[in-house]
Amino acid sequence: MTVTETTTTRAGGCAGLPQGNRRPDGQDRYTISEVAALTGLTAHTLRWYERIGLMPHIDRSHTGQRRYRNCDLDWLDLVGKLRLTGMPVADMVRYAELVRAGDHTYAERFALLKATREDVLARITELQGTLAVLDRKISFYADAGRALASERSR
Repeated sequence: MTVTETTTTRAGGCAGLPQGNRRPDGQDRYTISEVAALTGLTAHTLRWYERIGLMPHIDRSHTGQRRYRNCDLDWLDLVGKLRLTGMPVADMVRYAELVRAGDHTYAERFALLKATREDVLARITELQGTLAVLDRKISFYADAGRALASERSR
């Protein structure tokens, strides 16, 4: 099992949704600069992800240059989503290790993702409360602004 395989796969054995600006599977050999342009990540970050074990083994050309595949882009998309959840890098690396370890780690992956989901839901609830405060303040200032404008026009 590859790092990009999770619970569902599409043709080619890679998880994730097809995305634009990609080459067809089999012709999907991207340089690190192409991946940086496609993902918005720096080449330094991509090399770091590989070094810490967050990325699977990246194929190399005959000259030693990294050659990323669509599967790798899918994995980077997932990593980006996990980063947005606030998941610590150590947990993302642990998740990658569990995926590479195989199907027998489904329960651990499930637990890790479920805990992350609970954290996200708690943050959403907190942000909704914050949004309500902001909405009240905005409404107050909008009303106060209209009242001031009305007084000045008299």
